[in-house]
Amino acid sequence: MEGGKPMQGSWRQTKRACYSGYLTQGIINSLTPLLFTVFQDSYHLNFAQLSQLIVLNFGTQLCMDIFSVFFVDRIGMRRCLTGSHLLAAGGLVLMGILPRVVSPFGGIAFSVVCCGMGSGLIEDLVSPILDSLPGEHKSSSMSMLHSFYCWGQVAVIAGTTLALHFLGSSQWYLLPICWAVIPAVNLIRFLRVPLAPALPPEEKTPISSLLHSRLYLLCLVLMLCAGAAELSMSQWSSLFAERGLGVPKMTGDLLGPCLFALLEGMGRLLYGLYGDKWNLHQVLLWCSVSCAGCYVLMALARLPLLSLMGCALCGFTVSLMWPGMYSLSSHSFPHGGTSMFGLLAVFGDIGCSAGPWLTGLFGSGEFGLRQGLLAATAFPAVMVVGMLCFCYKAVRQQEKTPNED
Repeated sequence: MEGGKPMQGSWRQTKRACYSGYLTQGIINSLTPLLFTVFQDSYHLNFAQLSQLIVLNFGTQLCMDIFSVFFVDRIGMRRCLTGSHLLAAGGLVLMGILPRVVSPFGGIAFSVVCCGMGSGLIEDLVSPILDSLPGEHKSSSMSMLHSFYCWGQVAVIAGTTLALHFLGSSQWYLLPICWAVIPAVNLIRFLRVPLAPALPPEEKTPISSLLHSRLYLLCLVLMLCAGAAELSMSQWSSLFAERGLGVPKMTGDLLGPCLFALLEGMGRLLYGLYGDKWNLHQVLLWCSVSCAGCYVLMALARLPLLSLMGCALCGFTVSLMWPGMYSLSSHSFPHGGTSMFGLLAVFGDIGCSAGPWLTGLFGSGEFGLRQGLLAATAFPAVMVVGMLCFCYKAVRQQEKTPNED
């Protein structure tokens, strides 16, 4: 219900609409990098311009994360949700049209900004909506939600790669228009599904209180590293496989970024099904250590197959970082509300922007993207240190609990 009035549908339909929202975000964040080689060949875009497209996408999402903290409660959750899907669908349609009628880089950049606005709002709104739904095992539900981001990646990578192979790169402009159908349909869904009432302002934890908590500040830093660790690999792996490893595009995309997304989705799905039996702190620590190893394997392996294996396995290791930090934060600050999730998304998107940008910057050196990917190992390394702090705090709390009782 919304505003105390019953709405059509059920909580299950709301959950499905949330899943489709993350499916949309996976499509938006994965489609443009898959077209990098097409943009290079057709419009002669250089590495700097391609890096700018990545920064534009996640920089726009970052801006939406910041502004949404101030306007979502005033405008209303439902209006913001429908507007976000309208922007996402419109941006995808424009991506297929504008580069053919105006300056190619300008047209692509404008459509990326529209998509980034829609994707940023979807990210800010869908997670707190799911977290507000009745039910237990919220960390498992959050992981299941974020698995649909991966299924969107898998769908767009496999579908786009096969379409480019069989139809030819000259027909690329049809693909974003086709993918726009998914956010357009979900827009209609969010017009009808029930939404849980928002927390009253007096019950929410103020942003000022959150920012004075060292634990929440640690969560923000780890969110930044989680976004950087995930996107540094997924945004550059397609180009690295083709240009750095000399693997044919279809083979490289399917064995690299597609398998990355598939294993990332499997990791989130497994935790969604069985996560209530596992210790989230320990799982995130294991993921962080393994992720650093995958980056080293991807960067240093001389056999293309081993490099692609490092890319694919990295998807499994980063799978729980983003939803896991959402769950840890929600558990530690249960009344944080939309503002808490929005600020986490801000830092996550800073990582999503800065991580690939720095990887590309370091990758412009003598050793190419191998050098950039090796530098990006710093992000999961910081996650390791942060999760050790979390595990230490959890142990201390367990030791204090019997005395308090």
